[in-house]
Amino acid sequence: MWIAVAAILVASLRICATYTVFNHTSDEPNHIACGIEWIQKGTYTFETQHPPLARVAAAIGPYLIGARTVGEVHHDTLGVPIEGSRILSRNHEYDLTLALARLGILPFFWIACLVVFWWARRLFGPAAGAVAVAFFSFLPPVLAHAGLATTDMALATFVGAAFVAAIVWVQEPTTRHAVLFGLASGLALLSKFSSIPFLPACLGCALALYVVYERPRRDAILAGARRALPSLGVAILVGLVVVWAGFRFSFGSPYPGMFPVPAPELFTGLQAAMHHNQIGHHTYLLGQFSSHGFWYYYPVILAVKTPLAFLALAGFGLYLAIRKRGALPGIWQPLGLIAGVMAVGWYSRINIGVRHILPIYMGLSVLAAIGCLRLRQKPVLAILLLWFAGSSLLAHPDYLPYFNELAGSQPEKIVVDSDLDWGQDIKRLSRRLHEVHADHISFLSTLVASFYNEFHMPPITKQDPFSPAPGWNAVSVTFWKLGRLGLVHPLPDGSVLNDYPDRTLWPDTLPPGERVGKSIILWNIVPK
Repeated sequence: MWIAVAAILVASLRICATYTVFNHTSDEPNHIACGIEWIQKGTYTFETQHPPLARVAAAIGPYLIGARTVGEVHHDTLGVPIEGSRILSRNHEYDLTLALARLGILPFFWIACLVVFWWARRLFGPAAGAVAVAFFSFLPPVLAHAGLATTDMALATFVGAAFVAAIVWVQEPTTRHAVLFGLASGLALLSKFSSIPFLPACLGCALALYVVYERPRRDAILAGARRALPSLGVAILVGLVVVWAGFRFSFGSPYPGMFPVPAPELFTGLQAAMHHNQIGHHTYLLGQFSSHGFWYYYPVILAVKTPLAFLALAGFGLYLAIRKRGALPGIWQPLGLIAGVMAVGWYSRINIGVRHILPIYMGLSVLAAIGCLRLRQKPVLAILLLWFAGSSLLAHPDYLPYFNELAGSQPEKIVVDSDLDWGQDIKRLSRRLHEVHADHISFLSTLVASFYNEFHMPPITKQDPFSPAPGWNAVSVTFWKLGRLGLVHPLPDGSVLNDYPDRTLWPDTLPPGERVGKSIILWNIVPK
């Protein structure tokens, strides 16, 4: 227990140390604005594609120091992140407001660690619990998203908690366990709508693996189902009440002409999320572009965004699970979580970051703990543990753009967006421009922010994607790789060119410039 507590404490200090290093990422103003609306006005209309739990948690701190939304914000428009940026910049308390918003996500990380500890301990003993938490709390992707005012850490926490609670309830179908299952499931849905496919997929995979590993008799399965059935209604009722409470027990019509229902924002949000998945999202992977994702996206991202030593230990744990099926009772549980998350990822059309499969690290941490405890070659184990700890510690504070050794020195050749450049390095760019006494900068960014007031940037001129401006030019690697899909460029005959993923942009033709942080490249173009 004390090892687990120490690991959580160290990780929490590392997370908090990043709060003021980075400016806000692209999604944070949107989430903060929606959370403030929920607290201040008792409504949830700004943007409903994500449910309110993590957003409200992120908004509590800013609200307590006086942050408020003002004026009218139209549903699902650019006005939502603009309002969030205004909230962050109020009274020139940008760093404090952003730090408090990010602090609201930290309890989700603590709960996730406790779930991992309790789960691994229940399956394989106290040592497994402590080691699993140590692994989980040192993973750069987990540290990154535990330190941002977004929905991804809450998703990982409660998908994992609901999965474990469901298994405990099935094994011991008491009313208390049914209540815990319903509570965790309701909180999972309030965290992010992707929990809806994740949880059934994980439980389905776990059931299939349970049958393979335990080989239960059919009558035993039916008897277990009969025991659990009476308390299933309790779990469903608790889950429904939790979800409705998350929407402040609202009641109304989701759409004009439709009959009133509880939590109408839930239905509009679900439709928005399904529509987003249907139309897809611009994705870049290994030099290729797609609007509907790649089936191999998440395996590739997992391979380059996870410390290799951790993957090696988890791989050894998987080997033991396959080779020594009877020696590891319950190993089908973490395998089920891992398989379910990957199954949903393979079919998703929204491929924009390892954060979308963050729950997988809870299962992988348990698997890695087994690999660690069962590895008999102590020198090899020592090397792997030192490698893992070193890669995590040396990544500080850049947990978000962390890549392992497979990615090389230019990870933007593999992937961008929230895995590398989520707009987080603008403060660093401003400092660097002041160091070189730049009097202007040519720059394009997808970030909604007050560049002059909060970051003290020099005057910014619009950037031509086909020709650099004389002097200082900065390029966001996400805009460089993905922005070309949405650019409009005038041609000499008066027509315009849209969506040109195969066209050469000027950053493609120059030697690598100076790297600012991990996500911005800077050139000083001297006119010929």
